[in-house]
Amino acid sequence: MSSNLHPMLNVAIKAARAAGAIINRAALDVEAVRISQKQINDFVTEVDHAAEQAIIETLLTAYPGHGILAEESGSEHGSKHSEYVWIIDPLDGTTNFIHGFPVYCVSIALAVRGKVEQAVVYDPSRNDLFTATRGRGAFLNERRIRVSKRTRLGECLISTGFPFRPGDNFKQYLNMMAEVMPRTAGLRRPGAAALDLAYVAAGYTDGFFESGLSIWDVAAGGLLVTEAGGLVGNFTGEADYMEQRECLAGAPRIYGQLVTLLGKYSKFASAGDKAAVRQAAEVTEVAGVADDEAAAQSPDDATPTAPDSAAEDTQTRPTAAP
Repeated sequence: MSSNLHPMLNVAIKAARAAGAIINRAALDVEAVRISQKQINDFVTEVDHAAEQAIIETLLTAYPGHGILAEESGSEHGSKHSEYVWIIDPLDGTTNFIHGFPVYCVSIALAVRGKVEQAVVYDPSRNDLFTATRGRGAFLNERRIRVSKRTRLGECLISTGFPFRPGDNFKQYLNMMAEVMPRTAGLRRPGAAALDLAYVAAGYTDGFFESGLSIWDVAAGGLLVTEAGGLVGNFTGEADYMEQRECLAGAPRIYGQLVTLLGKYSKFASAGDKAAVRQAAEVTEVAGVADDEAAAQSPDDATPTAPDSAAEDTQTRPTAAP
């Protein structure tokens, strides 16, 4: 830990590394990890619980009067009325982890009177430590990081997350992807939102968008992005995004271009924009049905009919001599 860092950030780093050690040990034999399912495609493991417990113990040992908001245990630990609240995701990217796909992280943020002041995102598989203190910049392994300098969307790499829970609007997400993919150099889906945001802060990707996120997915990563010179908000560009379940981040010029493309898909979009999206979806659906019907009636797919027997007889039988 560095003596130059804010004391509370130092404690958060200690907690993140403790959780990372638990995750790395479990990753050596991931098939032995016990897994349960919170809902369809939403998993939790004994590693999530053990990592979260290690984080909470470390934080409350140092600051017993602070509050806790954690993904697995909610607000059952810590002070319920403190102005200092630690927001914790002990293992963001659990589905990746249980498959041995090494894209996951620990995310810890400290909110003071509702505003995030400290942030740590730790990638234990690479030993990458992303940190930020409000007003002091963002860092990767103690090296200052900045968002990408690209200004043309066509040159940019954008990350996202796909809908996977029951009730998610998958068709709308396909439409959002159709807006973004042809206009960029590539679209990626790594599978850990906190790490996606850290990568925007480091300039590895130029932007990020995803819906359905919780506060522990975005609290730490959002501060990393803003301290690295980027912008974070909801799809319409409003800054009060943390509990709105949609997040858009990027370098300033790219952020603006993504808002233009995706703002109409926000649940906070204007009535006119929402109507336009619905109308476009209906037109697309009608066109799809018409294409299906046309394909079904295509002569290429028609079953050959048997020749008319009478005509065949007339053509093949010799006529009687007069």
